[in-house]
Amino acid sequence: MTNDEVIAKTAAFVKAKFSGEGSGHDWWHMYRVWQLAKHIGKAEKADMFEVELGALLHDIADWKFHDGDTEVGPRVAREWLESLGVDEPIIERTTYIVRHISFKGGTNKHVMETLPGKIVQDADRLDAIGAIGIARVFAFGGSHGRAMYDPGISPKDMKTFEEYKNSVKDNTSINHFYEKLLLLKDRLHTKTAQQIAEHRHKVLEDFLQEFYAEWEGKK
Repeated sequence: MTNDEVIAKTAAFVKAKFSGEGSGHDWWHMYRVWQLAKHIGKAEKADMFEVELGALLHDIADWKFHDGDTEVGPRVAREWLESLGVDEPIIERTTYIVRHISFKGGTNKHVMETLPGKIVQDADRLDAIGAIGIARVFAFGGSHGRAMYDPGISPKDMKTFEEYKNSVKDNTSINHFYEKLLLLKDRLHTKTAQQIAEHRHKVLEDFLQEFYAEWEGKK
């Protein structure tokens, strides 16, 4: 099977699995990350087969939807790639991306070690900011019963991954801006992604300014 055939089959597999999902982690999230990763990967001269596989499979079984199990994603990705006869070194590098893609809170110390991994993580983080990132925050919050905003609930200073996992249950969507989204611009790896992030980060800041003004009836 050619690389192009593997990519085409993987895209069809992911699309079938996630079409219609309503939390912001749907097929179109995967698609956007895939397209961003291709754009960044070409600019950064990366191995595009690894970039595309990592992007398509990065959220194949996110821990947020599997009781905090961080190994289910790499396992599902491996099973899929093995079924296509992909070479073991490629499977290892792809499952590495899937295992380490997630933000996991402000104290996560792991730094992606491969260029394809850095590119896919950058693309995933870019899709969490800007206008689409804002829309995804509220889609996810609504799907998990989160309040949009509560002035009495402050953003959490999370020291561990366990605290970050638990914050999904008892938090607000606005707090997520401070706990993750506003931190992402300074945690990107590639120059290409950093350039894209400048505008998207400002969209977040402008939105929050408008949100608070409307909340207090000032606009």
